[in-house]
Amino acid sequence: MLLALAALAFLVLPLFVIVPLSFNAGSFFSFPMPGWSLRWYQEVWQSELWWRALQNSLVVGALATALATVLGTLAAIGFHLARFPGQRLLMALILSPMIVPVVIVAAGVYFFYLELGLVNSLLGLALAHATLGAPFVVVTVSATLAGFDRNLIRAAQSLGAGPLVVLRRILIPLLAPGIVSGALFAFVTSFDELVIALFLTGPAQRTLPRQMFDGIRENLSPSILAVATLLILLAALLLVCAELLRRRNLRLRGLRP
Repeated sequence: MLLALAALAFLVLPLFVIVPLSFNAGSFFSFPMPGWSLRWYQEVWQSELWWRALQNSLVVGALATALATVLGTLAAIGFHLARFPGQRLLMALILSPMIVPVVIVAAGVYFFYLELGLVNSLLGLALAHATLGAPFVVVTVSATLAGFDRNLIRAAQSLGAGPLVVLRRILIPLLAPGIVSGALFAFVTSFDELVIALFLTGPAQRTLPRQMFDGIRENLSPSILAVATLLILLAALLLVCAELLRRRNLRLRGLRP
């Protein structure tokens, strides 16, 4: 118990430094602060660079999430309903982006994209991020499928329902909590990813994490802490949504959360 609390404190305590400093009235990172101010939030609000980076992150995140959700959901359903040789090997291959170091993935994608002309494009970055997000969708949807009753599919087929009708009317509604949870993880993975963005994007395609990285390297400013605080709030909201979906999924299974 004490070890768990120590690990939690190690992860959370830095937030209590970042958040107050984002309201610093001074121009430098210093304690005690000379005063409280919203000047850095105002600077972020009025900065075209930050807005463009946010727009790029949202576009890439939305496209990557859509691709990862569709592909991951179909893959999880296929693995659950079908049995074929090499299934475990293929599942390991799909989940490998969760294990392989991101810098290796970034280098491989970069040289592959050079042949396709997708370097320095938001589409190429979204495709790469979809590869990172799809395993999370596969895991969450597979966990939801663990309690799925196949007799529902047989009953629908006996009544004349085709595969698309079964998918649309039975599978997707029952798997919705797992699909949405996976989509949230895929979006967070894309929105927070930096290494692949460093390899694949140029100045015109800067995402929010890359803009923060370039700001730390080139011009250290408390405005970066303001953006970090906003991202902390976003992460907290997404975690709350994921927990609510988990509880709803348990209730649908008749279990106590």
